[in-house]
Amino acid sequence: MQTQSSFKTTTQGTLYLVPTPIGNLGDMTYRAIETLKDVQLIAAEDTRNTQKLLNHFEIETKQISFHEHNTQQRIETLIEKLEAGDDIAQVSDAGMPSISDPGHELVKACIEANIAVVPLPGANAGITALIASGITPQPFTFFGFLPRKGKELTETVAQLALKPETTIFYEAPHRLKKTLQALINGFGGERQVTLGRELTKKFEEFIRGDLQEALTWATDNEMRGEFVIIVAGNPTPQNLSVVATDPTLSLSEQVEAQIQQGASPNVAIKTVAKANDLKKQVVYNAYHDLTE
Repeated sequence: MQTQSSFKTTTQGTLYLVPTPIGNLGDMTYRAIETLKDVQLIAAEDTRNTQKLLNHFEIETKQISFHEHNTQQRIETLIEKLEAGDDIAQVSDAGMPSISDPGHELVKACIEANIAVVPLPGANAGITALIASGITPQPFTFFGFLPRKGKELTETVAQLALKPETTIFYEAPHRLKKTLQALINGFGGERQVTLGRELTKKFEEFIRGDLQEALTWATDNEMRGEFVIIVAGNPTPQNLSVVATDPTLSLSEQVEAQIQQGASPNVAIKTVAKANDLKKQVVYNAYHDLTE
């Protein structure tokens, strides 16, 4: 087991994970500003975007780009600098590093190299929307962006629809309607939802209702700004593994029972197979009344 103290005890540098405002510059903390001034280098998702922030707070620290397209290339360089004694701050364009933004791989690399990682608290769009949503705030699942591909999207939503906890999603304005329709297909149109847009900015807005009402609103209005989608949990969740292993049900009936609860046929077959310690093909054949 590895332990890490936040107090520097070696000549190595430290990686600081620095959150940035999600809209309102007034949400930048004193500690974040001082950290960005004190480090030798800032690893930024978009150096042009971060430069505006640095200019506003009169921070002159040099930057290096660090984003999803150059992650592996940059990690080696950043680790070398940290091992040489440089302190580095990593920032995303908005909010917390690593949360739907680059950073996780760099953190893992630092931990493997026994380099100290110090996280700073700060703005996060998901939590900000959650506490104002009016939907039960805990427990919750943070999912972020849903898959883009149709089959993967459908199966993911079907699994999430069974969860009793509130779920947090992120979505871009041009994809909001498609995502809301996918959620309706999996969760049902009556499930309660809150949409948060332009959080902390001048035109911050919350849209509250059920999923069908949210889709109607999205269809009737021009979509602008990034969205946080807060969806209420399943009010009548069932333990699917118990259903799947019910000795009074046939394999086909076990699959059908899970489909009735919102799982896709493929997910239901996989679950039943795992619960009964059978190959997926056996359950597939039983459900489709096929002979091997």
